[in-house]
Amino acid sequence: MPLIVIVSLILLKYVPAMAGLPLARAAGVAAFFSAAFLALRLVQSEEGLAVDGWEELRPSMGQYFACYGMGALAAALLAAVIVIGRARHVDAAQLSATFLVAVLLAGLALWVGLHSLAPRLRWNGAGLEHRSAFGRFTRIGWGEVQAVRQGWGVSIEARNGARVHFSPLSSGAANLFHHAENRARRNAETATRAFASL
Repeated sequence: MPLIVIVSLILLKYVPAMAGLPLARAAGVAAFFSAAFLALRLVQSEEGLAVDGWEELRPSMGQYFACYGMGALAAALLAAVIVIGRARHVDAAQLSATFLVAVLLAGLALWVGLHSLAPRLRWNGAGLEHRSAFGRFTRIGWGEVQAVRQGWGVSIEARNGARVHFSPLSSGAANLFHHAENRARRNAETATRAFASL
């Protein structure tokens, strides 16, 4: 994804309508942020935090960096739009593009905060418990786990329709993913044997 953004910014630089925009600088900022994010991924823990017999997912340094970094960059861009817009005449296209990028970054920072930093997810030998950013509580026993799907995020699905989503970038996510995947496979094998014995 970061490579697509960087290459797109570089290619847009050569479009005549975009010639006035600081796309080369934007590509440099995107490259810096992606490099810093990848470096922080190296210190991400695979184990959850053990608390009173439970293991808990914790936001990783990469998630904190993504949320607060994008928020700070959005605030800086918005301040630049306000200050530069008042101080001197600037091309309206540049000002509009900068404002749009600031709003987009603020929205992304909010999305990361709500989906990665605010939720609480913990598990033990009996099952897992999830509390969303808005307070919605979901509990899934390991015997009910039907499937585990991974895409942009990880989704654990139960037979009763309950579903829990979490970020694979969280500390402890790898451990929880493998544990849930093993449980789903065992539950499927048990169901197959029970069906065959009928």
